[in-house]
Amino acid sequence: DGTPVKDADTWWKRRRPEVLHDFETEVYGRIPKDTPKVSWETIDTDSHAAGGSATMWHFIGHIDNSRYPDARPSLDLTLWLPNDAKGPVPVIVALTYAGFPRFPINGPTPMGQVLARGWGYAAFVPTTVQADSGGGLNEGIIGLVNEGKPRVPDDWGALAAWSWGLSRAIDFFETMPAIDTKRLGVEGHSRYGKAAIVAAAFEPRWRVVYSSCAGQCGTKLTRHNLGQQLDNVMGPGEYHWMAGNFFKYAGHWDALPVDQHELIALVAPRAVFVTGGTTDLWSDPVGEFKACAAASPVYELLGLKGVGQSEMPAPDEALISGDIGFRMHEGGHSDLPDWPAFIEFTARHFH
Repeated sequence: DGTPVKDADTWWKRRRPEVLHDFETEVYGRIPKDTPKVSWETIDTDSHAAGGSATMWHFIGHIDNSRYPDARPSLDLTLWLPNDAKGPVPVIVALTYAGFPRFPINGPTPMGQVLARGWGYAAFVPTTVQADSGGGLNEGIIGLVNEGKPRVPDDWGALAAWSWGLSRAIDFFETMPAIDTKRLGVEGHSRYGKAAIVAAAFEPRWRVVYSSCAGQCGTKLTRHNLGQQLDNVMGPGEYHWMAGNFFKYAGHWDALPVDQHELIALVAPRAVFVTGGTTDLWSDPVGEFKACAAASPVYELLGLKGVGQSEMPAPDEALISGDIGFRMHEGGHSDLPDWPAFIEFTARHFH
């Protein structure tokens, strides 16, 4: 109603539920409360993975489709845990594409860096849960829950469906004594960077999120008119990410009841790491930084530290002393240059 939020109690009881409701009904869609059960199967294992330093398991989560057999979604999850672990370890879950290599990987790859830190690494393929296409909306988990019927305007889109799948991975991790489920991170790049920040906003069990080059509907301000815009997302290749209600804001951005700094703020008090590239103007790193700065007052309200400054940092300068981290690497559309900074940022929050 326009009343200033001056204390944490008002944020938690009044303002945060309002913001979350707007994102659920107007932007990404509601995740249904009545979703099918998942049963997990191990289909492959290797105790000498990653050059002998880790054990790998490849799991498939079978989603009960008895209510609508024409939809056959599943969960594809591969997990690596260090063989020398002395107790439960944190895990970083990276959203990845189908065909992720299941052979030993060493060196300065994201998985290699994570394992070297003594943490576990997991690769999650979201498109087995819900296809990355409008033609898949009557299939996958969305089609299964709707029993093949078209969506209503506030039904979930693919980003929320991928978030649901990630939450089911957490459920599975909670059955594994070798995993410290109080220290879980989720990472995604580009469209999967959008999915990662949505997952962290909707699911409080993620302790830290790394959203790389996520751009529009991810971590850049919609009202920062540069790069990918809301109207682009409403095109034929991307509209399925969003709720049907989102269509009414095409060409009417200012009518949106929220902007993306409020999505970042929903993650508080947990840690957020946002990155962009100097030549990746489509993702709009300036708009991403401005969103981090605009989310910071919520973190400060809760007694935490936001991004720490209002001025855009220099390329390759990592702002990782607070609870919102930011780095704009020199170069283009990639998450690889920022993994070392993310691991350093995450280590402090895991500690």
